Amino acid sequence: MVYVSPIDDIRFALESAAGFWRLTAEGAFPDLDADTFTAILEGAAALAQDTIAPLNRVGDQTGVSLHDDKVATPPGFKDAYRQFVEGGWQGLAAPAAHGGQGLPRALALAVHEMVHSANMAFGLAPMLTLGAIEALEAHGSREQQETYLPKLIT
Repeated sequence: MVYVSPIDDIRFALESAAGFWRLTAEGAFPDLDADTFTAILEGAAALAQDTIAPLNRVGDQTGVSLHDDKVATPPGFKDAYRQFVEGGWQGLAAPAAHGGQGLPRALALAVHEMVHSANMAFGLAPMLTLGAIEALEAHGSREQQETYLPKLIT
C-alpha cells in the first residue's frame, strides 16, 4: 500500500476551515509566507511518502527489541529519524530561543499528521518528544528548559 500525503486537503483545512492566514494578518509569524507554507507541506509530504511510509511494514514485522540494555529499532528507522531531525520537523512550532522555528502549532500538527498517517509506529517517538517539549514549556523551570528543550527540539 502506498501512502500519498493529502496536501490539498490539509491546505484547505488550514486555510479555509481554520482561517490560517488570519494569524499573519494580525502580525503573528511575520516570516511565514505562502511559499514557505507550501515548502513545509511539500517537504513533509516527501519525507512521509518517500522515507517513512516504506518502513511501515518492516516496523510492524520486526518491531523493536532490547539487546544488551540497548533498544534496536527496525531496519531503516534510524536513518529515517536522522532525516526527520535534520529537517527540523520536531521544532517547527517550538520557540526559536531553544532551536525551534517558532511557526504556528497548527502547521506543525499538520506535519505530524502526515508522519503518523505514513507510519504510526515511527510517529510515536516524535509525538512523545512533542509532549515532553510542551510540558517543559508550560511547567519546567528556566534551568530545565535551558537544559532539555534545545536537545528535544533539535
